[in-house]
Amino acid sequence: MNLPGRLGDPTMELRTDPRADPRMVALFAPFGLDAEAAALPVHRSSPVEELLAVAAASEQAFDGVFGALLADMPAPSGVETLTLTIEGVDGNDITLYVDRPIGAPGPLPGLLHLHGGGMAIMRAADPAMSGWRANLAAEGCVVVGVEFRNSAGTLGPHPFPAGLNDCASALDWMHGQREALGLSSIVVTGESGGGNLSLATALKAKREGRVGRIDGVYAQVPFIYGGYDTPIPELVSLAENEGYFLGPSVMTMMAALYDPTGVSRTDPLAWPFYADVDELRGLPPHVITTDELDPLRDEGQSYLRKLLRAGVSASGHVYNGVGHAGEQIAAVAVPELFARAVRDVVDFARRVS
Repeated sequence: MNLPGRLGDPTMELRTDPRADPRMVALFAPFGLDAEAAALPVHRSSPVEELLAVAAASEQAFDGVFGALLADMPAPSGVETLTLTIEGVDGNDITLYVDRPIGAPGPLPGLLHLHGGGMAIMRAADPAMSGWRANLAAEGCVVVGVEFRNSAGTLGPHPFPAGLNDCASALDWMHGQREALGLSSIVVTGESGGGNLSLATALKAKREGRVGRIDGVYAQVPFIYGGYDTPIPELVSLAENEGYFLGPSVMTMMAALYDPTGVSRTDPLAWPFYADVDELRGLPPHVITTDELDPLRDEGQSYLRKLLRAGVSASGHVYNGVGHAGEQIAAVAVPELFARAVRDVVDFARRVS
C-alpha cells in the first residue's frame, strides 16, 4: 500500500491527493491554493526588516483570498455586536468585539475567541473572523473577540509575549464581567495561531494561579511547534502534507517574527508543543481538532495525547478531506463541516457550564 500524501509521492499536491474533498479543491483552484504553496524569499535568519515586509505582503494576500473564499457565505441573523476597549497588563489599549444573540435569555456560554494568523498577521476585525464569531453567537453564545498585538502586519511588530499578554488581559476582563455578560462558562478558543494562544493562555493562567477562570479550552488546528524549518520524525504530517495550503517557509517566517531572538524556542508559553506532562496536570477540559491534510495535524494530536497522559479531560477529532482550517475557510464548499465545527465549539461550551 502506498504511503499517504507526499510520503508516497513527493510531487503530490492538494489537487492530486485522492484524500482531498473535491469540493474544497474546486473552491481553491481559481486562487492556486490547490497547488503546492510557493516558497517565500526569506528564512529564519533573514533580517527582521525583510521578514516584516514579506509578512505585510502575506497579510494583504490572505485578506484578499479569505475575502473571496467567503464572499458567498451568508451572515447569520439575530446577532448584536458591541465594540469596547480595555487596558492590558502592559498599559496598552485592547479592542474587544462582543457578539451575542439578540434577546436570548441568560446565562449563556462564553467564548473568548483568539483569531488565527500565526500570531503574526490578520485581525479580529477581518470579515472571516467576525463572521465566525457571529455564527458562534447565533448558536447561543456570548463571544468576545480579542484584537491582540501581532508580531507583524498592521497590528505589529510586537513579538512574544505581547499578544499572549493581551489574551490574558482579555480573559481577566471577561472573568470579571461574568455576571454583567450573563455567562455560564468561559471557554478559550481559536484556530491555528489562535489555537496556540488558546493553549498558551491556559498554561499561563495555571502558572500564575488563575486557571480557575477558564472552564475549558477548544483549540482548532493549533500552530504550536515552531520549528517548521527543522521538522522532527514525530510530526509526520509536516512531510506528508508539506505545501498543502501552508508551506514551511511561511510558517517559519511567522515563527521567526514571533520569537526573533529564539530565546523562547522551547518555552511552552510561546510554543505549547514543548509543555511537559507535569505542566499540563490540573488544566481544565480541552478539545483539540485537526485536519487530515494539514501540515500541522500531528502537532495538535501530539498535544492531545500529552493532555490525556496528564489526566486532563480531553478529546479531539480529525476533519477528513480538508487542509488547514478547511472547515472554516472552505465553508462555502463544505457547509456541513462548517456547521459541525460551529456546533461542536458551542456544545463543548455548554457541557463545561
